[in-house]
Amino acid sequence: MTIIRHELKQGKTSFIIWTAVVAFLMAVCIFMFPEMKGEMENVGQMFSSMGSFTEAFGMDRINFGTLIGFYAVECGNILGLGGAFFAALCGASILAKEEKEHTAEFLLTHPVSRRRVVTEKLCAVMLQILLFNLVVLGVSLLSVAAVGEEILWKEILLMHLAYFFLQAETAGICFGISAFLRRGGLGIGLGIAAVFYFLNLVANIAKSAEFLKYITPFGYTEGADIITGGRLEPVLVLLGMGYGLVGIAAAYGWYCRKDIR
Repeated sequence: MTIIRHELKQGKTSFIIWTAVVAFLMAVCIFMFPEMKGEMENVGQMFSSMGSFTEAFGMDRINFGTLIGFYAVECGNILGLGGAFFAALCGASILAKEEKEHTAEFLLTHPVSRRRVVTEKLCAVMLQILLFNLVVLGVSLLSVAAVGEEILWKEILLMHLAYFFLQAETAGICFGISAFLRRGGLGIGLGIAAVFYFLNLVANIAKSAEFLKYITPFGYTEGADIITGGRLEPVLVLLGMGYGLVGIAAAYGWYCRKDIR
């Protein structure tokens, strides 16, 4: 627990900033909806005729004039990108920083095994992601209630659950990569999150590239799919969790036997 508390304390500033920014943008987006509600039908019709652009964001399958449709597209993009970047930053730096900042010789001389070090650092990452999502979800629900719109609990909770899985998968993959790095991996983490996002856009636009949904975690966070289907796609979710577990297993396998400089 000592390592977990230490990592949470070290990451406190980053956690507060990322959580506050994403929650604030989600609230702003929701509070904008009543002002734009009267124009949303025309906006939806305009978007529906924009071909590939419409398909890329799933706006051809949902009603942009309803709060849940607006929430799925606008708030979904904020939480998707913001959450993925935050998870990638948490996972990609937490193991590599010990060598980058020359603190490994201090940490590893204590009576703790490397396996315990990896376990507690992983717990710290997942705990930050869980708290991040709880705060953002709470702010979002309060904002929906404040603007007087009906809270569609099932759809909203399913969307937020999907984004939690996305962040857990991204963090797991970046956590595994972090074990192989010696000088930090913030750029790599951000790059992985960005690539995942654009792979999903390509999969939505080109039918020949639909197989990319089995690679990117954004494939199971599509708000249009969740709203129309009323559930998450189990195959995609299980594949995503599998990728994350492979990353975590790689972290254990490599970090527990690597030479620490």
